[in-house]
Amino acid sequence: MKDSKVILIGDGAVGSSFAYSSSLLGVGRELGIIDINEERVEGDVLDLTDALSFTYPKKVYKAEYADCKDAEVVVITAGIPQKPGETRLQLVDKNLVIFKDMIGKVVASGFDGIFVVASNPVDVTTYATMKYSGFPANKVIGSGTTLDTSRFKKQIGDLLDVDYRSVHAYIMGEHGDTEFPVWSNANVGGLSIEEWKSTHPNISQESLDAAFDKTVNAAYEIINKKGATFYGIGTALSSIVRAILNDENTVFLTSSYLNGEFGLKDIHIGVPTVIGKSGVAHIIEVPLSDKEQEQLEHSARTLREIIDNSNL
Repeated sequence: MKDSKVILIGDGAVGSSFAYSSSLLGVGRELGIIDINEERVEGDVLDLTDALSFTYPKKVYKAEYADCKDAEVVVITAGIPQKPGETRLQLVDKNLVIFKDMIGKVVASGFDGIFVVASNPVDVTTYATMKYSGFPANKVIGSGTTLDTSRFKKQIGDLLDVDYRSVHAYIMGEHGDTEFPVWSNANVGGLSIEEWKSTHPNISQESLDAAFDKTVNAAYEIINKKGATFYGIGTALSSIVRAILNDENTVFLTSSYLNGEFGLKDIHIGVPTVIGKSGVAHIIEVPLSDKEQEQLEHSARTLREIIDNSNL
C-alpha cells in the first residue's frame, strides 16, 4: 500500500532543499532520492536522518527508478541550473534531453501517481513531462508561479507594512520574464489595492510597480549573489506535495494544463489551481482585466513558440 511515499529526482541545491523542508514540515512518511551523484545522495540521507529525531518520523533512503512504482508523488528538480545572465527559457534544449530519459524510466517502473516538476523552464518541462509520460493533465503539475507569487506577497507586505500571509495577490503566466501581476484581484484583508491606495496616500502605483519589478528580478539577484535559488522553491514544493498527500485542496499558482480556460489550450502555464489528492482538482478562472488577459495570452504565445520549436 502507498504510505505517503515521495520520490525525489535530482539532489542538487533545489532537491536537497525540498528534502530538508519536507522533513521539517512533516511532508510524507517515506522519501527516496535519485541522483547520478550517488555519493552525494548517500551523504544527504545521512544528514537528513540526523535531523529526524527533532522533526517527524520518516524513512529516507537512496532510491532507484524501480522505487517509483508505488510512490504517490515523483518530484523532479533535476536538470541544468540557470547561470548568471541566462534566462530560464534558454535552458530548454539542455533539459529536455535529460527529461525524456528520466520520464521514460519513471513510467517504466509502473508509476501511476502525480508528477510535480520544478526544473526550469518549468512551464516547458512540465508540458514535456505530460507528453513523454502520456499521463492525464491533472497528474502533471509544475511549480509555476507559486514562488513568484510568494515573492510578490513579500514585496507588497514590506511596502504596506503588513504580514505577508495577509496579502492576497497573484503572479500569473510564465515562470519567467513574461509573468505579470494580477492587480485587479490583489487585496489585503479584503481591501483591494485600489482601496488601499485611496486611504494610504504614501502608496502610489509607481511604488506598487516597483514591488513587481523586484519580484521579477528576485531570482536574477539571488543567482548573481549566491549562484542559485533554492530555499524558497524547496519550501514551495514541500507545500504543493503536502497538499497532494493530505488532499488539502489548497490554491497554488501552479503550472497547470489549460484546455480552454482563459481562452487558452494545450499549454502549461501559471494559473490559480486547486491542488489535492488527484493533483489538479480544478483551475480557478479568476476575472482578469483586458490588459491582464492580453498579458496572459502574450506569455502563452512565448511558451508556445518554445514548445513548437522543441518539437514536443
